Amino acid sequence: MGIDFDFVNLHKPADANVILGQAHFVKTVEDLFEVIAGTGPHLRFGIAFCEASGARLIRHSGNDQELQASACRAAEQIGAGHSFVVMLRGGYPVSVLNAVKAVPEVCGIWCATANPIGVVVATVQGARGVAAVLDGGTPLGIESDADAAERHTLLRELGYKL
Repeated sequence: MGIDFDFVNLHKPADANVILGQAHFVKTVEDLFEVIAGTGPHLRFGIAFCEASGARLIRHSGNDQELQASACRAAEQIGAGHSFVVMLRGGYPVSVLNAVKAVPEVCGIWCATANPIGVVVATVQGARGVAAVLDGGTPLGIESDADAAERHTLLRELGYKL
């Protein structure tokens, strides 16, 4: 019995943010819908969840058909049981991440990003799981004082700091 590894270049709309995580129960889709809609009613989103047993369907929901279809496509690419994908527009994952993590069936979050994402998936005897997530590029240098000042300004412009 060996482990096979596959690399998935996750498909997502260029202007969408993605939350990729793991949960453990069929009601995940409804609970994620409720917390995202309740936390940010202005947000547009789509959710897909891969069941690991029973019918083993990709369950989905959302308030945006395109993002819902994108989440389903990404979940199908990954194909790992109990994984979920949230595609998000109109805000940043930081706005909903704590609420998502607080959903009782959410086990963990692999990433929350607008960057291109690669997912390393491991397969053993027909079971698939996420082994690693590659998020964005490598650092190009160390922040200078001017870079730090720019970061401070941006956070205040976005309303994340006073």
